[in-house]
Amino acid sequence: MAFLRPVRMVKVGLVGLKADRAAIVASLHDLGAVQLEPIRKEALALLESDNGGDLHRKVAEELLRFRTLKNALPPSPPAPISFGTLEDLLAVAGAVKVDGEVLELKREEDRLLTERKQVVDTAELLRRHQYHPGPLELLRAKSVLAFFGEAPAEDFPSLRSQVEAIAEAAFSSHTEGKLVRFIVGVPAANSDAVSRIAQQRGVKLAAVPDLAGPISEELPRLEARGTEIDRRLADLRTSLSKLSQSCYAQVAAIEEALAIENRKFESYSRMGGGRAVFAVEGWVPERALPALEKSVVAVAGDRAQIYRIPTNEEAPTLIENPPGVRRFEFFIRFYAIPKSNEFDPTWIFAIAFPIFFGFMLGDWGYGLVILLVSLWMIAGFPGGGRLPNFITSLPKLIMGPQAMRTLAWTLLPGCVFAIGLGVVFNECFGFHLPYTAFVQPDHSVGKLLVIAGYIGLVMVVVGFALGALLAYYQHHPKLVLLRIGGILFAFGVAFAGLTVIRAGGINGHSPSLLAFIGISLVGLACMFAAEGGRALLGLIEVVSHILSYTRLVGILLASVILASVIDQESWGATHNGTILGLVLGLVMLLFGQVFVLILAVFEPGIQGARLIFVEQFSKFYEGNGRPFEPFRSARKFTVAAPAVAPSTSR
Repeated sequence: MAFLRPVRMVKVGLVGLKADRAAIVASLHDLGAVQLEPIRKEALALLESDNGGDLHRKVAEELLRFRTLKNALPPSPPAPISFGTLEDLLAVAGAVKVDGEVLELKREEDRLLTERKQVVDTAELLRRHQYHPGPLELLRAKSVLAFFGEAPAEDFPSLRSQVEAIAEAAFSSHTEGKLVRFIVGVPAANSDAVSRIAQQRGVKLAAVPDLAGPISEELPRLEARGTEIDRRLADLRTSLSKLSQSCYAQVAAIEEALAIENRKFESYSRMGGGRAVFAVEGWVPERALPALEKSVVAVAGDRAQIYRIPTNEEAPTLIENPPGVRRFEFFIRFYAIPKSNEFDPTWIFAIAFPIFFGFMLGDWGYGLVILLVSLWMIAGFPGGGRLPNFITSLPKLIMGPQAMRTLAWTLLPGCVFAIGLGVVFNECFGFHLPYTAFVQPDHSVGKLLVIAGYIGLVMVVVGFALGALLAYYQHHPKLVLLRIGGILFAFGVAFAGLTVIRAGGINGHSPSLLAFIGISLVGLACMFAAEGGRALLGLIEVVSHILSYTRLVGILLASVILASVIDQESWGATHNGTILGLVLGLVMLLFGQVFVLILAVFEPGIQGARLIFVEQFSKFYEGNGRPFEPFRSARKFTVAAPAVAPSTSR
């Protein structure tokens, strides 16, 4: 685990005998610590690209067969299996002979499901048009096409007139309230024109089904057929469930094992091979290099050699943080994953974001509600099925359930901080409890702005400091000088301003003021030495980024005042002496508080993240790294076979 840095990576190469390749690739896969890379052009000049040949094709064919089988069977609890060698796996796969039975049952199920949908749709169509007494076969002819349709009562006369104007149409209609259901017969040559008219008016036409008798006779037949199909489907599913109980675990395990073997064979395309040797290259965490060497020795002995490859290539990025901090990687990955030679800013975000969120919220009532809702999201939304659909479906349009749980975890510390500040400010849904606030936000704006200024100074200086360190590691002396100049200028300007505020004006003889101005000028000189005239833009950026943190106070005051106004207006409405006023006041209070609560989630969340990403990360963070993707597969139905010790014979 690295603090503020991605895990250190090294590029390695491996050369071994082709006779050991399968065992070595299996050990690399089971170790799960190496990201395989295409072999370099220099190595390919001596070696050739390779593949798994006929054995790979056999595995791919069997994988397709078992994947089809697995998808056809109802899932059952896994029972992990180990298959030993690839030959053992293929032998077990070849002994499975349930394909014909399973696929026949599945084909019949699919056919019946298609027929059932047609039966249900046709029955529903006939129910809506039971006013027609005659046989349906009379509505079909070679030269005439008949359609069922529905239209609003006020639109039907004009629809009928327009259709009759272009075709010799025959209508039969039935009015039910504000809806007219009708049957229209038109010459086949005019059917397309009639369909266009109906489509333009938003009227859907349905062809008369291919049935002979009247609706009163055909509808019971369709319902009986639907019942028969349901009965047969239940029998098919029972048969599939019985098969699943006896063979699903084995089928799923074979499918997973074949998928893993197929991936191993696919890795051969990234390797180079000769008549008797092969070579592979990849990235590995430096700390995992001893385990890699031990794993390869366990299966190949001294017949394989691992060596480091000196390179200036950009390594893939692996970031690792403690469990609590790790949840904030959600925001970092959403923004941009760091490059391997950059700082990992997750720790900074994990500390700063909850403070900013809680500071801008500053109300223990809203903080407690958001805390409880977050805990409810983390618990998996228990009882959510009883809520109206629009409440439960709206969040799902924004992000998936797992992402919502991760977001909820990250809001918890901010909510706790907001509750603590709410007690200090004596703010609860905009109301004040019967005790004296330690700090009143609307009466202490100056003090809060000073605190926000100090926070901004710390964030900007930390950003410049990390930027200077990164530039030093990357051997960019001018950038180091620029970042140091930014630190000095930020310190000097900030403390000079605070000195003027404390003194109540500019005192040109103040030693501290002159010292801070001098620091600012030194920083200014460093920035001009590094960037020349462009440093002027940097000066503006430094000042604006520090002042930008005053929005912490602005959003806090906005939420406090908005909640207070809603409370006062609602309270006034309930005291006008009428029932209507009481109801209106309660409605205003409810919807107003919900509105403020929504703002209390989005505004502190968005603005808090913005203050970190824009005002600080811009000083040292570029992102756009490529994630570390080790060569491995998740196992659910299988366990890895134990490594086989290498033979000592030569």
